[in-house]
Amino acid sequence: MLQASFCGSCLKVSDAINCLRVAFGGGRPEMASNKDLFLLDFPGIASVISVPTERIICSGLKMYLVESKGGAIACMLLALFFLGTWPAIMTLLERRGRLPQHTYLDYTLTNLLAAIVIALTFGEIGKGSPEQPNFIAQLSQDNWPSVLFAMAGGVVLSLGNLSTQYAWAFVGLSVTEVITASITVVIGTTLNYFLDDKINRAEILFPGVGCFLIAVCLGSAVHSSNAADNKAKLIELREAGYPSASKEATTNKELKDLENANGTTEKAKAGTADFLVELENRRAIKVFGKSTFVGLAITFFAGVCFSLFSPAFNLATNDQWHTLKEGVPKLVVYTAFFYFSVSCFVLALILNITFLYRPVLDLPRSSFKAYLNDWNGRGWAFLAGLLCGFGNGLQFMGGQAAGYAAADAVQALPLVSTFWGILLFGEYRRSSRRTYILLGSMLFMFIVAVAVLMASSGHRK
Repeated sequence: MLQASFCGSCLKVSDAINCLRVAFGGGRPEMASNKDLFLLDFPGIASVISVPTERIICSGLKMYLVESKGGAIACMLLALFFLGTWPAIMTLLERRGRLPQHTYLDYTLTNLLAAIVIALTFGEIGKGSPEQPNFIAQLSQDNWPSVLFAMAGGVVLSLGNLSTQYAWAFVGLSVTEVITASITVVIGTTLNYFLDDKINRAEILFPGVGCFLIAVCLGSAVHSSNAADNKAKLIELREAGYPSASKEATTNKELKDLENANGTTEKAKAGTADFLVELENRRAIKVFGKSTFVGLAITFFAGVCFSLFSPAFNLATNDQWHTLKEGVPKLVVYTAFFYFSVSCFVLALILNITFLYRPVLDLPRSSFKAYLNDWNGRGWAFLAGLLCGFGNGLQFMGGQAAGYAAADAVQALPLVSTFWGILLFGEYRRSSRRTYILLGSMLFMFIVAVAVLMASSGHRK
């Protein structure tokens, strides 16, 4: 049996060679004078291996942390796809009639699970150091000021995610994501730039922020134009002799009668008035007769919440305000993300259980028992939670390396969401030329803004 002597977690080369000699029954290795050459004399095997005598082969892995700019950008790109896809899944479930309270409760379970998986893998596999302890080691340290910053970030993210669930119904997936992402960049990126000690290039960063601000205005214009297009379609349908689907208070019965009066069993084409009526009849959140201001107000509130979670996380991992006691290490990104996700989970649990019994926006009442028995779309909701959890984790891993201001480039997620919105939900089908021009301008400005923001990336020392 091959034997070796270990010092800590490291195996010395000389020890390894002696072990090989014993295992194979060879002679004692001899070292040439003034040279790092070992002569190994095994039966039938003679070889010369040149190795430095001081070289150490470490058997323990160092805890993985993203440190290079390239690695940070890779994390951001993967996060971009994840964070742009999960809203489309949640929107799909709402349009199929599943109550958002049920969907969000499922989502928040796997969102927390993703943080636990990241903490127990990246944060635990490998050897930590006094400056960067492993996840389990940090749980018992006196780092509560940083923990509270991380948990505050989770609270505002939870409020933002919960708000967007309702905003998607009123404003649409594409516009909601563009407006919230743009507000996040305008406020959050500015805060992160100063918190990160200006490691990003200001002459590039802030023009990018300006482009995002323009995208906000264009996003509002797209929604207004598209809402006007939909209203015109419904008025035309009413004038054709069917019940009004554009009155201030359209009942479910009227909508059902309208669907039956139109014909039929064939699925309505996306973008038509029939499609809008069928969607209203099927979806969980009824939007006909609701003010456009309601949707935009919810969207802007969500954007403000999203703009604060990243700066709070930045403070948790880098302690710019020097709140930790001397000698206490800063939270590693995996530990901070765990606390961040725990607070996000707790708040979401409290609010959504409350909304089961006291629903908002005229949603039907439900119960915890009804939620437990509702398996329609539960797998999709679980998937959405995993995508969001891993997406946020990757964003923070990239931000810790390249600066959280640059990591806000993942706010390009509306590009992904708009793709899913058009492909899956028929958004903007058969809209006016004005709407298409505004939509194209919005997306173009958004792409320019993200490219400029990525170009401002720095490197944290």
